[in-house]
Amino acid sequence: MREFLLRLSENKRVAPFIMHNGVSRRVARRFVAGETLDDAIAAAAEVNRAFQLASLDLLGENVSDEAGARSAAAGYRAMFDRIAQERLDANVSLKLTQLGLDLSEELCQELLEGIVAHASALGNFVRIDMEGSQYTQRTVEITRRVRAEYSAVGTVMQAYLYRAEQDVKDLLEAGCRMRLCKGAYKEPADVAFPKKSDVDANYVKLMKLLLPSGIYHGIATHDPAMIQATKDFARDNSISSDKFEFQMLYGIRTDLQKQLVREGFRVRVYIPFGTDWFPYFMRRLAERPANVMFFLRNLLPRTSNGANR
Repeated sequence: MREFLLRLSENKRVAPFIMHNGVSRRVARRFVAGETLDDAIAAAAEVNRAFQLASLDLLGENVSDEAGARSAAAGYRAMFDRIAQERLDANVSLKLTQLGLDLSEELCQELLEGIVAHASALGNFVRIDMEGSQYTQRTVEITRRVRAEYSAVGTVMQAYLYRAEQDVKDLLEAGCRMRLCKGAYKEPADVAFPKKSDVDANYVKLMKLLLPSGIYHGIATHDPAMIQATKDFARDNSISSDKFEFQMLYGIRTDLQKQLVREGFRVRVYIPFGTDWFPYFMRRLAERPANVMFFLRNLLPRTSNGANR
């Protein structure tokens, strides 16, 4: 099921059918804040009221022309302006293919530098999302180059990739902030660990490299075992809870998010929005059987007399 959904997430012919289906749109709102910046700002304000941080993401990837890349860049600068205007405790995550990486590395870096400079002037931060493995090397290289000029930029490490350990070490040398996640793309066995147990073991290994580094990182997971391993390591190594943060996705395990806040940990909620939500939605369904069941339950017919309640 996971492999099928991940393949479906890349199918541009299926996307319009799903995106214009009323049930799909309704279910997607569990994972996607909405289609406009106003929707995302409202969601971030609600997250802040719950004593959580936020990271906004304008959904979209693999733009096919320069005009689209420049439009996305302008959208991200506007996001930082609204965050400052609303005095939100939020930063921004973005994908390099949305800034034209498929077209030109030079164009992509130019647009990214403009966004990071704008964010830096406002005292904010840009997180470069990691995409499929075909983009990993270029993402690391661009991150290092921009990080050499601006401190207000970081990236993401995917624990299911074999190369992640060396990338973590290299980016730590550059003083780069990282978000550690397991990875959500379909990758071949020669690139990524195929077994969950190996991914989990590598996740813990990388977490133990990140936390003592003295750099502020994000531990992104909904897995109670990974969370507990992080808490135990931090406690055993006298790493205080203000030296890192847990990160979780909008609409997933809100109970766990609130519990961590009550325990005194920092929690940042990743809030995606925009009209191009299909690939993100399908990857969220693929991650956990509970997400698929939530979707299927919403497909069941309902009667007006409540007989199927």
